[in-house]
Amino acid sequence: MTTTPLPSTGAAAQTDTAHTADTVDTVIIGAGQAGLATGYHLARHGRRFVILDANPRLGDNWRCHWDSLRLYSPAGRDSLPGLKFPAEPDSFPGKDQVANYLETYAETFGLPVRTSTRVHRVTALPKTTSSMPSDDRYLVNCGAVQFVAHNVVVATGTFGRAPAVPDFGHELDPSILQLHSSEYRNPGQLQDGPVLVVGASHSGCDIAFEVASTHRTILCGRDTGQIPVPLESRRMRVLFPILWFVWGHVMSLRTPLGRKLRNHGRLHGAPALRVKRTDLTAAGVERVTDRMTGVRGGRAVLGDDRLVDATNIVWCTGFHQDYSWIDLPVIGEDGWPLEQRGVVPDAPGLYFTGLAFQSSFRSMFVGGAGADAQFVVQHLMTHQAERVAMLPA
Repeated sequence: MTTTPLPSTGAAAQTDTAHTADTVDTVIIGAGQAGLATGYHLARHGRRFVILDANPRLGDNWRCHWDSLRLYSPAGRDSLPGLKFPAEPDSFPGKDQVANYLETYAETFGLPVRTSTRVHRVTALPKTTSSMPSDDRYLVNCGAVQFVAHNVVVATGTFGRAPAVPDFGHELDPSILQLHSSEYRNPGQLQDGPVLVVGASHSGCDIAFEVASTHRTILCGRDTGQIPVPLESRRMRVLFPILWFVWGHVMSLRTPLGRKLRNHGRLHGAPALRVKRTDLTAAGVERVTDRMTGVRGGRAVLGDDRLVDATNIVWCTGFHQDYSWIDLPVIGEDGWPLEQRGVVPDAPGLYFTGLAFQSSFRSMFVGGAGADAQFVVQHLMTHQAERVAMLPA
């Protein structure tokens, strides 16, 4: 492997760096379920690729979640292509089970994953005068190591990895312990005294329900709805195959309803899945449908004027996409990539996969990653064949 210092800005510097970088056909950024599924399909086509992940151990993007987190889909729907999820089909795997499955998946198929490799920047290399019109190449800069690739697949997370916390959070009294849901692990982290959970989507409901066993708990935020049937009930075992079909074929970009739901699904909270309103009431959670609107005197304000004396605040306010490291005009004003089922029309060879509602509502589930990755790889292979066909004989 050739290593070089970070390149300076400018086309000439990028070209010089490209001469000393490792050249591969495809770079996949992110070794979660979407990145690994993409690697699986590329390997079946005999392509030369590498999967880069910033975490020290494969699967750590799942291990970092709160301790009690379990999937919202049964194990029978959680498999990636080529390898069945190792659990009873009707069980709901924990986050460490998912992490270990991903690790086993990469080992089973010999996927070339490089951990502890953070991508700092992706740029398009300038074309030379002798370049063919379709000879697009990208420089993937990882600090001491760079890669040049004809294709880059970005698989860095369903909803993004950057915690979304309101700006007024810094105005809270310093004595209040603040944790984003990405930092929360269990109630033992919390101080004595009341807990305010901000955000009432499925993660907020799950965490509020758990915390209420040890702390007085208030859950605030608009009601995002709930699935009416208990997730782990016999009725759901019968209903889930129907839901899986609807999520993949009705709530899909191929239908007017699916296209309408896409923006709502990406920008607003998902419904409560495992914990229901009645569960919260039974656990003693105070449910407030007002949002947290600001801070007054160091305390949280709910709605117009309610002050909350909380000693802990858990922000279940989601994440946002941060693609500032992609130095290409391919991100929309809403922060989401300008893609069509993962294909970026204005940047041939650049792809995204693992996005929420990439092709359907099913895309956000582990078991939906394989189909989206397969579509991306099929397009990549077609584009590659067209590029090769344009090369001089």
